[in-house]
Amino acid sequence: MLLDSARRPAIPLAGRLTPGTLERAALPVEFELDAEVRRRIAACRDYTARTMGDGREVYGATTGFGPLVAFPGRADHAGQCDNAINHLLAGQGQDLPPAVVRAALTVRLWSLCQGRSGVSPQVVDALRAALRTSFAPAVPTYGSVGASGDLIPLAHAARALRGHGHAYLGGERLPAAEALRRAGLTPLELDGRDALALVNGTSVTAAAAALATARLHRSYRTALTLSACLADLLGAAPAFLAPQLLRAFGHPDAVRAAADLRELMAGTVPAPGRPLQEPYSIRCTPQLLGAAAASLGHAGRVIGDDLAGISDNPLFFAEDDLVAHGGNFFGQPVAFAADLLSMTATQLGNLAERQLDLLVDPHRNGGLPPMLAAEPGRQHGVQGVQLAATATVAAMRREAVPASVQSLPTNGHNQDVVPFGTQAALTALAQAERLRWLHGSLAVALRQAAFLSVRGSGRGPSAPRCAAVLERLAAVIAPVDPDRALDEEVRRAADVLDGLGDESADEFEEQQP
Repeated sequence: MLLDSARRPAIPLAGRLTPGTLERAALPVEFELDAEVRRRIAACRDYTARTMGDGREVYGATTGFGPLVAFPGRADHAGQCDNAINHLLAGQGQDLPPAVVRAALTVRLWSLCQGRSGVSPQVVDALRAALRTSFAPAVPTYGSVGASGDLIPLAHAARALRGHGHAYLGGERLPAAEALRRAGLTPLELDGRDALALVNGTSVTAAAAALATARLHRSYRTALTLSACLADLLGAAPAFLAPQLLRAFGHPDAVRAAADLRELMAGTVPAPGRPLQEPYSIRCTPQLLGAAAASLGHAGRVIGDDLAGISDNPLFFAEDDLVAHGGNFFGQPVAFAADLLSMTATQLGNLAERQLDLLVDPHRNGGLPPMLAAEPGRQHGVQGVQLAATATVAAMRREAVPASVQSLPTNGHNQDVVPFGTQAALTALAQAERLRWLHGSLAVALRQAAFLSVRGSGRGPSAPRCAAVLERLAAVIAPVDPDRALDEEVRRAADVLDGLGDESADEFEEQQP
């Protein structure tokens, strides 16, 4: 059995689920189920069984699915579970990253532990056992419209947990039965309402959006840091960060962004000959970054509420003798929030790309050579890095088209309006990764600019905190002299920047209600 979680403390299945916990679930993790949570799950399961035994209609347990609700379901519960999963095994496209799938299983586990879904205790135990190993179902990208839950991707996940289809173990794609065997897991058996409880929630949507939120909060801190390093290295006067100026702007997040930039640039020495007003990619950074922080904060609160909620149908309230049929599986809140994340990431990407362009332009970069080449013509510095950055920004702009308003009727017009939250969330996660590449590209250019600046004028960075950041980058990225491949170094710089952003991401989680 591939166990790794024993060395880390168990996470209780109570309280608020956070993006940080979902990131931890990429590796084997132990989730602790206390007696009260187990009692709650069992009590709801008993009430569900009594309700079905009394002949009351319960969607998906005694009826067909979707527009076929008017027809009776299969008489035996196990057969009904088979039917629920099998008709949904129609997903297409490449597999989702195992980390995303494991995060989705974690969201599903958290929801089922609320004791409103009527699921069997063994389903919860099976999810906990799978997450304790490196097991991850193979789940195709396309299939969910984000309404009635993430039916198709979660059905593929359920199939793998039952030992069918494929799964990943330690990053290796295997037949699911083999992956379960190697992990020391037994195939999951489903009964009663178990199958629908597994597939009828927006767990993939919530998981992908939460992972995107965590990454983008790190990238926000990175954008602050790189903007400060750029301004300091070029010798920009910090007048654009005047507290009085930003207070007059009237946006609290912009005030905070300017304060952070002032702190990062403390000790900077303006260079003679800089223009009275810097380009917008320097001068307007507190306004742009403040708007980004506000958007990330709003999206994070919406996604946090979703992680704390229950996106199942129906829900069971034994204390009120109520089986509530409704639409909690309609993922519109996260769809809007995820589209906002994508747009925010794209504008942060626009900023990083323009800052990179400023650095390589000899007419605006304070006398540094074109393309930051050590010997222009004989060498080409970061010319290729800028080309790749331009291509990346173009991709981000295309992907920033909102998914949350692309509603198409489907499912026999049972789902006559849909939010496409899953696509919005997966796009936001992809945008976060593209933004990392752009920040890595800018960091490589800044490191090269610092090298050339010291070699030429001897100026270099003057703000101590900016100098420290550039020293950390210099420790893993050598000067580009002569030309060499920089693809891996862009990614290495992005990893360094992630480390700088971890502290702010932790602070964000602590601020969540």
